[in-house]
Amino acid sequence: MTSYKSGFVTIIGRPNVGKSTFVNRVIGHKIAIMSDKAQTTRNKIQGVMTEKDAQIIFLDTPGIHKPKHKLGDYMMKVAKNTLSEIDSVMFMVNVNEPIGRGDQYIMDMLKHLKTPVFLVLNKIDLIHPDQLMPIIDSYKKYMDFAEIIPISALEGHNVDHFISVLKNYLPEGPKYYPDGQISDHPEQFVVSELIREKILETTTEEIPHSIGVNVERMIRESEDRVTVEAIIYVERDSQKGIIIGKGGKKLKTIGQRARHDIEYLLGSKVYLDLWVKVQKDWRNKSKFIKQMGYVEDE
Repeated sequence: MTSYKSGFVTIIGRPNVGKSTFVNRVIGHKIAIMSDKAQTTRNKIQGVMTEKDAQIIFLDTPGIHKPKHKLGDYMMKVAKNTLSEIDSVMFMVNVNEPIGRGDQYIMDMLKHLKTPVFLVLNKIDLIHPDQLMPIIDSYKKYMDFAEIIPISALEGHNVDHFISVLKNYLPEGPKYYPDGQISDHPEQFVVSELIREKILETTTEEIPHSIGVNVERMIRESEDRVTVEAIIYVERDSQKGIIIGKGGKKLKTIGQRARHDIEYLLGSKVYLDLWVKVQKDWRNKSKFIKQMGYVEDE
């Protein structure tokens, strides 16, 4: 009888290389929010993939970047800390972009790990196959990787192959989570992230970075109806006006889109109540960041 394997795998990389897209692809549900705006992921998301022969717990970290405020400092601490508690590391890069200083910084961090590091070249659907080998060679000059695997997380190309290779490196171990559980985050956290995703989709300018969403109450009224009350925090009055929109139109759109995803997540009809509040400079207020669920207790 073949033994069961399990392990924790950190996905690390610059912002916007497709980490969340990958997690959502392999888990089959939307637990990590996706956006083309940098710094979408603010917390490490645990996505649990359970198969007959293995259970893999993916940690989707905030993209490595130079912090500009206390929230940014926290995000970098989270990303680096996950490296010390895992069985494998996926260093994900966008194959359509040249090696940047951020990539070099990450590779310098990973070089000294005893853990296997996989170079995962994402977004291969955006380049010609002939371009691939020179790109792989350019990364090999920086460090030795356990495996180098090109994929397209969005299209699903080569993802199954990568998972089968990854399993070979996992230790024998127990099933940490029961079948059917796809994340270790409470539903309220995932709901707040889905609302935040819809704000990212519908706004531009400085808005995306300055919003935070806190689900105040989530009550199951009956078997097929859930009430969700959430507050969208912004840092300035002008941002509040942008999110609400003319005659409340923008907020209504955000609510409708978020409700659709929340209903799919919870498998129930959802009544969603959204408020917008100004909390000046909240990303630099440690106590408030903690209240928003971004800072773990020491």
